[in-house]
This record gives sequence, C-alpha cells and structure tokens, in this order.
Amino acid sequence: MLEEYIYCGTKKLRCGYTTGSCAAAAAKASAQMLLTGMTIDKVSLMTPKGILLELNIKNSEIETDYAECAIKKDSGDDPDVTNGILVYARVEKIPSGIIIDGGKGVGRITKSGLDRKIGEAAINTVPRRMIENAVTEMAEQYGYDGGFRIIISVPEGEMIAAKTYNPRLGIEGGISIIGTSGIVEPMSNKAVIETIRTEESMLKAQGRKNLLITIGNYSGTFLKEYLPELDKTVKCSNFIGEAIDFAVEFGFKKVFIAGHAGKLVKLGAGIMNTHSSNADGRMEVLITCGLLAGADTETLKKIYECITVDDALGILQSAGLLEKTIEILMGKIQFYLDAKVKNTLEIGALMFSNKYGVLGKTSSADSIIKWMAEEYNG
Repeated sequence: MLEEYIYCGTKKLRCGYTTGSCAAAAAKASAQMLLTGMTIDKVSLMTPKGILLELNIKNSEIETDYAECAIKKDSGDDPDVTNGILVYARVEKIPSGIIIDGGKGVGRITKSGLDRKIGEAAINTVPRRMIENAVTEMAEQYGYDGGFRIIISVPEGEMIAAKTYNPRLGIEGGISIIGTSGIVEPMSNKAVIETIRTEESMLKAQGRKNLLITIGNYSGTFLKEYLPELDKTVKCSNFIGEAIDFAVEFGFKKVFIAGHAGKLVKLGAGIMNTHSSNADGRMEVLITCGLLAGADTETLKKIYECITVDDALGILQSAGLLEKTIEILMGKIQFYLDAKVKNTLEIGALMFSNKYGVLGKTSSADSIIKWMAEEYNG
C-alpha cells in the first residue's frame, strides 16, 4: 500500500497509483522473469513524479517464449472505478525494438484528436514511455540486446469502461491506460478537466469551428428537445472556466453555453467554477438583479430566504419582475463571458429551468445558434 498522502481541506487522503504505473511495473516484472526464468514476488518502479513504488506481483506465468504477470491497481482514497483491477503485461522476445499493444480489456481509438492514432490501443504516451524505460532497464541489467513485444491487458476492462467517459470519447472495447505522473491524487478534479480538454480537442480535430458546451445531464436532455439539430456537445460539469479556456486554446470561433439556472446564475457574478464547495452566490446575484429590476425590500428578503433558484424565480414572477430580472442577469453573464475570452472568440449562453423552460439568452446567443446550426447541418 502506497504511503503517500495529500490534504484536501482538513482531510488526510492517501494517494494511489495509475493504470500506467501498473502496466509499466507488470511489464518490468515480466521482462525480468522472461530473462531470468525465475518468478519474483515484488517489483520496484520509479514514477515520473519521483515516487518509488514497491508493488506485489500477481498471477505470474513463465513459458519458454513469454512471461506474464499482473499488478493490482490501488487508487488510494480516490473514488476510482478502476480501483482493485488487475493490469497484466505479457512480454515476449523479438529480434529488435519495443512493440507495445493492448489486449483484452484495453480500449481501441476510433476517433481522431486523442493521445494515440485511430486503431491504436488506448495506452497513452507517458505510460508507453514508462513501459519502454522499464523493460529497457531489465534488458541492460541482464545483458539482453534483443527487443520486446509487450501486450497490456485488463480482464475487467470492457465492463469497467461502460462506467467511464471512454465510449463518448471514441475509445471502444475497454479502458485507457493513462497517467502523467504515475500517481493518483485523491479527490482530484484533474481527470474531469482533462476529459473536457480531450473532447474539445477531438471536435477541433474533426473540423468543428464552433463549440457547444453543456453544464450537465439536465442541459443535455434539455437541448435534445430545444435544439435537437445540435448534437455534438462537450459537458463541462462545474468547470465552465476551464472549458472556455480550452476553447480559446484550440481556436474555436464561437462558443455557446447552455445550462440550468441553478448553475448558470453564478456566472452573473463571474463565478466560473460552479461547484457549491467553490462558491455559491445564487441568491445574492438574483437579489442584485432583482433590485435593479425594481424589486422592493420585502421581495428581496423573500429571495434571500430561498433554497433553490426555482423558488426565487417564483417570487420574482409573482412580483411581475421575472422577465426584467432575467434580462439584467443575462447582461451580466454576457459581460463576464466576454471578459473571460477577451475578444478571442464570440461567446453566448442560454439559461433554462425545468419548471420555467427557457429563461433567457445573452445578446449574442441567437446569432451563435444560427451559425452552429448551419455548421452542424451544412
């Protein structure tokens, strides 16, 4: 068990290690067993982060032409669906070079814009480098000047992949072998943010000039009814700011954001990470916009006591101020979105509620929707 920890607030959380580290460690152990003809119980692996792993080996098998073993994935205190899986590496001798491929349970790339080419196994660049370094170390240690063919497999991979973003990303048949540091930091948002970046990269690689961002499942469901012609979306969860930054990085021309009022209201205060642990401000935004729309003190006090945005909208509707308040709010949202992109692209937003439907659109929304519809439908 890896004894490395980080603090998340006041909580002490144990780190784990990535599928990439598991694959590299299994490949190193298999190469050693193949070259020596002897089984081993443990293997050491230096991660890119500079943390040395000492890992137990599972299910060793040595034959005349190959050796194979597995490493059990440990995600530490991170709620990772791959925790506890076995990552296998089968190593064979070849005349020269190092060939790395995926076997059972390792996905295949089916769309452009990912770390590997279409048709290749979803074993990312850093894990590949780790695997190459690991088997090269064994070849040098035991005086072997030939090459290796390494097959990485994950027996449970196909089943687990259904619980990940892989099918959406165009990775079919299993999980990805990933990791840039070799270490899993628990409660990290890095994986979600990297998924957003990857999806945007894929759309850009497919030739898309405009980007449609949804906040979550509610947004996706709503858009299927409201804008069914726009079906290529990137879900950004709470990370609106990062999604916009990536859009600027990849050079999209226009960006349109569709979100439920419970999240998008926060944009009226320039809050670009809408998770409740990061910031709230929903009622404060509605109170400010309601005040500018002409709400009296009693109405504003009622809004302040609300728990949900829909409740606050109901109060504004009863006061005859909903339309004016939303108009002011959408103006503030446009202001902060424009400030975020700094004239690098055109950006707009649509806010809706399950109870009230479309609540408002920013000033640029209709023209962006038109451009997107033309792009998506020729």
